Amino acid sequence: MTSRERFLVAMRNGVPDRVPVTPDISNMIPVKRTGLPFWDIYFHGQVPLWRAYLDAADFFGIDAWIASCWGYGGPFKRDEAVEWKREIRPHPTQDAFVRRIRVWTPAGELTGEEVCFRADPPTPTEKFIKDFAADFPKYKWLLQPPVAIDRQRWDTVRAECARRGHAFGVGVTYPGFQEWCNVVQGGVEALTYAYMDTPEILDEWCDLQTTAGTNAMELILAERPDYVLFGGSGTITLASPELVRRYALPALTKWSRMCREAGVATMLHSCGKSRALVDMLVEETDVNCINPLEVPPMGDVDLAEVKRARGRQIALMGNLHTTEVMLRGSPDLVRAKARAAIRIAGPGGGFILSTGDQCGRDTPDANLFALVEAAREFGRYDPATGQLAAV
Repeated sequence: MTSRERFLVAMRNGVPDRVPVTPDISNMIPVKRTGLPFWDIYFHGQVPLWRAYLDAADFFGIDAWIASCWGYGGPFKRDEAVEWKREIRPHPTQDAFVRRIRVWTPAGELTGEEVCFRADPPTPTEKFIKDFAADFPKYKWLLQPPVAIDRQRWDTVRAECARRGHAFGVGVTYPGFQEWCNVVQGGVEALTYAYMDTPEILDEWCDLQTTAGTNAMELILAERPDYVLFGGSGTITLASPELVRRYALPALTKWSRMCREAGVATMLHSCGKSRALVDMLVEETDVNCINPLEVPPMGDVDLAEVKRARGRQIALMGNLHTTEVMLRGSPDLVRAKARAAIRIAGPGGGFILSTGDQCGRDTPDANLFALVEAAREFGRYDPATGQLAAV
């Protein structure tokens, strides 16, 4: 099988030729491999992140997960009712660059700022919404539905995936605290106060994002990608299951049904705690696969338990610890943990060997190669029986 075929078969809970191996290296490791300061990628765009990712995926020999790294904002063209201005300047006292963002909307101006150090991704230091009553009427203009696909960007990434034999997917974010905290000063704390004091604003935000996302899904599905990735890092870690049901689940139910009807595979990414989310997805949506199923203390997933309880109903992707195993561990430890994960979740297919959320920048190359080698040695399926050949 090609990387594309292997990844998609496993995502649909089938039995490929071997267990796909897809560690989450969606940002830091590809940028580090370019040899450029991180600000040259994130701020100056000297190399597209998606291209750096595909280069890294091919270097390590992994089954690429392109939807994780070319932006959940999507390759869309939007209404020009707003005007953006970005100013990039060196940080006055540190080895970093600062990007100042100003957005003019019909309801007023929004401002934000982020800093990017030489060897780290950007971090927001000022977010758009400082005061809900004053700023949300402005921010609503950024939630307008997309009007078309950015054809050049879409076709370029798709063609490069095809050339390299990888699956082509696109990401879409869904409503909820895990998404909104990225644009609200004060993050989850401020959102919690808003939930108590002005719940009507959050309900409106949810409705607007769901409407825009539905429009985006229609545009995406008309182009028939290999898969759609629903992005919601920290969905339950940053909110309660009750809030997930209120804000996130309706959109996920609707959008995953649209994908099922169009014959397009779906995956959901939510780092942190996710065991309750697995049950929600199985019982109330048509999502095909979930990752990264992190282990405690970062998450709350026991791979053997979730495979036993839900493995026939949803494909699983994960779940080696990104710090203790991938960053600080030895190749022998990586190999042992990978073999154990394959033995637990590989039988019957529907398993993609991966890591928790985002391997650290300084993860040793030897550990990533060890993960790939373990999948190739222990993850082969017998074509006659569909059973793992050797674990």
